[in-house]
Amino acid sequence: MIKPLLSAGLIGSVLCISAVAGSTDNLTNSDAVLLEINGTKITLGQFEQKQPNVLFQARNTFYETERKATDAFIDQYVLEQQAKKENLTVDQLLDVHVTKTLPADPTDESLRAYYDGLTVNQPFEAIKEQIKQHLRTVRATKAKTAYIKSLRDAAKVVVLLEQPRAPYSLKDTPVRGDAKAPVMIIEFADFECPYCQQIKPTLDKVEEEYKGKVAFAYKDAPLPMHTHAQKAAEAAQCAGSQGKYWEYYDALFQNKQLDLPGLKDTARSLKLDGDAFDKCLDSGATADIVKGHLQEAESYGVQGTPSFLINGRFIEGVMTYEQLHAAIDEELKGAAHPVDTARR
Repeated sequence: MIKPLLSAGLIGSVLCISAVAGSTDNLTNSDAVLLEINGTKITLGQFEQKQPNVLFQARNTFYETERKATDAFIDQYVLEQQAKKENLTVDQLLDVHVTKTLPADPTDESLRAYYDGLTVNQPFEAIKEQIKQHLRTVRATKAKTAYIKSLRDAAKVVVLLEQPRAPYSLKDTPVRGDAKAPVMIIEFADFECPYCQQIKPTLDKVEEEYKGKVAFAYKDAPLPMHTHAQKAAEAAQCAGSQGKYWEYYDALFQNKQLDLPGLKDTARSLKLDGDAFDKCLDSGATADIVKGHLQEAESYGVQGTPSFLINGRFIEGVMTYEQLHAAIDEELKGAAHPVDTARR
């Protein structure tokens, strides 16, 4: 069982949470014997050499659950501490600092404007009170979240739970930057994915800002609902076989010409050997590379694009520049394991 440890400082309120090894020791100790077959003992380390990612999803899911529970604990803790300081109950504290600070109910004109943006069959008067109550709830939730955040910031909360790191391979994977850089960002993406399009400028900005400190790798995870994604991924790999993967990658994200003629036109615009490119693409010569990337993505539990491994830490979905910046800075500060332990 994982138990949270709590300590309060004498100056201000400092909350520290970490994991204490208990019955989970055998899940992370590579020398621990995991099973025995015909008298042969198999350690966790040996097991993971054969199945490197098979336990990663379970570990990461446990970590996410543990982190949510920890966050809820912190929120309640800082509320109780502040209520104690003000000689109030938690409910009274929230009434003073949240409920009583809320603005007045929206006017009928504002409610009507909100209603006009909805797709509903009921007339305005029939759902007017429901809209008003919904907006009250939204405002109250935002105000409570902001208040708790102010308490957490003042409390100097430090969460010491460690996110599991996945082993990964850079075989058949294009890398932009120094592959030995302190931070390796691997993106699992799809050329047809609008969210991948959305985050590309952020990734470009990070690559430029952290030049020499961050390397960027791209792995194909074409989604089945995107009809052109598979061939676009193969096309980029075909361009890579002529030494122009990243030029082709940038061009596809810029021109979005993902049908077969567009893919071939892009190759020619980059002065590739057109005949060799067409033969590569039409024959499916790089399909196995794309398939391998997709299988790897599935082994990590990737369910949508974009998804990322940052030095082996799994992050799913579009990240803001601030979130990505914070994750990279955390790695550069050495708060995590050395990067080589995440690689194979």
